[in-house]
Amino acid sequence: MTHGTGSRGPVAKGRHTVVVGGGLAGVTTALALADAGVRVTLLEGRPRLGGLAFSFQRGELTVDNGQHVYLRCCTAYRWFLDRIEGAALAPLQDRLDVPVLDVARPAGRRLGRLRRDALPVPLHLGRSLATYPHLSLADRAKVGRAALALKGLDLADPALDTQDFGSWLAAHGQSKRAVEALWDLVGVATLNAVAGDASLGLAAMVFKTGLLSDPGAADIGWASVPLGDLHDRLARKALDSAGVRTEVRSRVTSVSHDGNGGWSVQVPGETLQADAVVLAVPQREAHDLLPADALDAPERLLEIGTAPILNVHVVYDRKVLGRPFFTALGTPVQWVFDRTEASGLREGQYLALSQSAAQDEIDEPVAVLRERYLPELERLLPLTRGAEVKDFFVTRERTATFAPTPGVGRLRPGSRTKASGLYLAGAWTATGWPATMESAVRSGVSAADAVLGALGRPRPRHLFEFEEAA
Repeated sequence: MTHGTGSRGPVAKGRHTVVVGGGLAGVTTALALADAGVRVTLLEGRPRLGGLAFSFQRGELTVDNGQHVYLRCCTAYRWFLDRIEGAALAPLQDRLDVPVLDVARPAGRRLGRLRRDALPVPLHLGRSLATYPHLSLADRAKVGRAALALKGLDLADPALDTQDFGSWLAAHGQSKRAVEALWDLVGVATLNAVAGDASLGLAAMVFKTGLLSDPGAADIGWASVPLGDLHDRLARKALDSAGVRTEVRSRVTSVSHDGNGGWSVQVPGETLQADAVVLAVPQREAHDLLPADALDAPERLLEIGTAPILNVHVVYDRKVLGRPFFTALGTPVQWVFDRTEASGLREGQYLALSQSAAQDEIDEPVAVLRERYLPELERLLPLTRGAEVKDFFVTRERTATFAPTPGVGRLRPGSRTKASGLYLAGAWTATGWPATMESAVRSGVSAADAVLGALGRPRPRHLFEFEEAA
């Protein structure tokens, strides 16, 4: 068992909770409980924290497994960044501004922008929509009407989860072009599914919260450093300071009642006794660890599907992109980010392509992807045509998120189980959000709140300040 730095920190006395899983959900749970004076052990099977938002070394490059962004409306993740003292390393845009390149129009390569003005909702996007060159005048008018209809939906209505977003858009006059150039442009990146495969409830939540709640809600933020600096290094430092015992390379093999009203958590070489256990692991792993009596229908966890994300990484010998990021139409390329500075690259430029809903490409050989994407980058970025490709590689997250299909809402469990002292956390639980960093942190807060209630501990006020800001 490999001991983390937390084993050297000041350990709180009293009730003991074991958190299984060191992703954002598990780290959040552990920090929240430790802040409330609970003694916490965090167990992670990998050699690092961060879950599916991590970094690794490739030669001299520090590479993120995928490009992760958040929005100003992600108040829980912003709380998390503040808590680990990392907010300055993942700044937000001053104002939403998304460059959109279209290379499929008869007139050739054309740039449009989705940006907001300093006006109240929905006027903040009015000028951008009115001048958006990738939609016809008729489509722009229909988009406005659909947005107002979307704003009127009640997110608490369970019927929304039974419908797909694509059918709803079609019923509200949205053309195939409008779906491609606007709705899927945003939805695929946030939901990891095209409109026809996505729950109307989750899609409505994304668009109502991000674009139709507050003028600045959709301003985009991303890490200016490797994700490992935030979700591993700074997270470990915060856990250590809070007195959490952090163990990596420690895969839990079983969780069971100990016969005294508590729990036994088994890892190779050690059995930990706990008053409460939080399973902050993917749904299939949680299913395998849960005692038979913990959920009414544990098989529902296996019905929650997964969706992949493919990331294509290209290093050029010179600068080929003059902006931090852009998204594209008329090409397989979705979102492209400049990761040069964050990766530590000293010469040339490093671009990361984030390809969501990548079911058709996730298992394609690197050579095939190279032949597909390098010509597409030449279409989008003329400066690449004379540049040398110094490196080309791919990272694949085959189960990057839960699949946000219609009906998934009824499958997502809350943080509490039927077994006293056993709780769940993870972006796949019933947070109301799609599988995002925000959902993961919210699930950790919910699990910690449930544990504190069961242990009779007061909720630390600072933990719930983000709810007031939401």
